[in-house]
Amino acid sequence: MSSAAPSPVVAPAVNDNPTVRISKGINGLDKVVLRDFRGSSVEVYLYGAHVTSWKNEHGEELLFVSSKAIFKPPKAIRGGIPICFPQFSNLGQLEAHGFARNRFWSIDPSPPPFPVNSSNKTYVDLLLKSTEEDMKIWPHSFEFRLRVTLGPAGDLMLTSRIRNTNPDGKPFTFTFAYHTYFSVSDISEVRVEGLETLDYLDNLQNRQRFTEQGDAITFESEVDKIYLSTPTKIAILDHEKKRTFVIRKDGLSDAVVWNPWDKKAKSMADFGDDEYKHMLCIEAAAIEKPITLKPGEEWKGRQELSAVPSSYCSGQLDPRRVLQGS
Repeated sequence: MSSAAPSPVVAPAVNDNPTVRISKGINGLDKVVLRDFRGSSVEVYLYGAHVTSWKNEHGEELLFVSSKAIFKPPKAIRGGIPICFPQFSNLGQLEAHGFARNRFWSIDPSPPPFPVNSSNKTYVDLLLKSTEEDMKIWPHSFEFRLRVTLGPAGDLMLTSRIRNTNPDGKPFTFTFAYHTYFSVSDISEVRVEGLETLDYLDNLQNRQRFTEQGDAITFESEVDKIYLSTPTKIAILDHEKKRTFVIRKDGLSDAVVWNPWDKKAKSMADFGDDEYKHMLCIEAAAIEKPITLKPGEEWKGRQELSAVPSSYCSGQLDPRRVLQGS
């Protein structure tokens, strides 16, 4: 019997693109790995089309995934960027957050190209189409294309295109969210800019409507709010890490802000008791005004995430430069 070490296996490239490769992830689940030559990377599991890792050029992880996350279908993965479709939360008859995050997606072998002048070359298109099983619980025919792109500056872009393919001429309606879990150093040292003075629905108070009063959102207890008619740009300022996340979004007018805090954290089997201190969900979403598509119509919802060094002004973070900049 030979004891020679096996040759290293090079993960196969996706669509002949050497910067995009498919490999095995946790519990043997397939994942796609996107890499930029500067060192930034993104990992997305075919199960749920679920982004589970986004690292900058220094190899620092920018997304939070729980150490107790269960990578075992049909359980959704706790952390990263779950896709909530065709239902956000329990706002409907389906299981919470819909079924897209519990399905196996496929890689499109011949995706439509980016515009010729685009510098984005590192991307993969994942597809989800309605099945007979899904039609039993949500009787609509659809095609969902998710494009995951790693930009040349290490930005992460998610573009969802959802098309009504109903042959019977019936429209359908859905709600949607990118349930993004950001990694933060200490939630008590974090502030969110861009949602001041806006109305929100408080999920901890039966979705009563209130108006945000603070100059910025800070955290000292459980938060679960749906901000309405939000701007296209939101910033998360991490004081300790001297890092600012910038969320840019199109087609997604709402933004959910969620942190479970200690009591709720202890009640979740797939979430560490103290992990709430190191995560924050800011979710680009379409909730208050559900999207309706007639047969043949397509909806597009996009979010772009970037992480930039924070500016300092008198010892404080200066978010205005970030929000008013490009």
